[in-house]
Amino acid sequence: MEIHEGDNLEVIRRLPDGAFTLIYLDPPFNTGRPQERSIETARSRHPSPVSGPEPRGDGIVRRGFHGREYERIRGDLRAYDDRFDDYWGFLEPRLLEAWRLLADDGTLYLHLDYREAHYAKVLMDALVGRERFLNELIWAYDYGAKTRKRWPTKHDTILVYVKDPKAYWFDSDAVDREPYMAPGLVTPEKAERGKLPTDVWWHTIVPTTGREKTGYPTQKPEGVLRRIVQASSRPGDRVLDFFAGSGTTGAVASALGRDAVLVDHNPEAVAVMRERMPHARVLPSG
Repeated sequence: MEIHEGDNLEVIRRLPDGAFTLIYLDPPFNTGRPQERSIETARSRHPSPVSGPEPRGDGIVRRGFHGREYERIRGDLRAYDDRFDDYWGFLEPRLLEAWRLLADDGTLYLHLDYREAHYAKVLMDALVGRERFLNELIWAYDYGAKTRKRWPTKHDTILVYVKDPKAYWFDSDAVDREPYMAPGLVTPEKAERGKLPTDVWWHTIVPTTGREKTGYPTQKPEGVLRRIVQASSRPGDRVLDFFAGSGTTGAVASALGRDAVLVDHNPEAVAVMRERMPHARVLPSG
């Protein structure tokens, strides 16, 4: 396992094509605060779809996967919301690099909240092809304050895309089963075995007490990542998370026998990961 401290775009540009069976991305949610980062865009030069991004000598990917149609969609979204580039100008080149790094049988999980999930679906469909969209997962939880002015927002969205719709890896038998919500409606044998999760996952956030808690503010629960790693990778496969935060992806992947590469620019996040995974190699930027 490797932990890289540094700007994730600089780090992932040095990684080889198709190196990862599973990529999980949990970028910072766009809550309206300006993104104090440089904006880079993927610009197309050809009208016809292409099979992958085209890196230039400077390492910046400048071509979308679906040519002018992609540029039109991106332009329409920018016109609709003038804050669009604040967030997507930062995220877009990183998604292009993630797609380059994804293996032929690989799966990309993009974890967002309600503010950006719909933009992401439209852009990812245009960027990599709608036929590569596999699932929209809803992670639902019930914790914290609830407004009385609208339906309280208590879910995140995880968009799932596969590199090759005919050859991606997915092992439902490896996924931990969960209790039936109405066990009396199934046989005792089925109730005892439990059911496979659907695309709606009811799972608590990280408890305030317990072995998982690291104190990192955006930490995600191991149970959510465990499902993802179990289903979309095999023992020995490589897993990438370049918005690693507290390192939950790496902790779960390591426990399940996968080889994880984690990236984060925040020294506090790296310190949490080092304590959580003392066996990992820590590599500085550059």
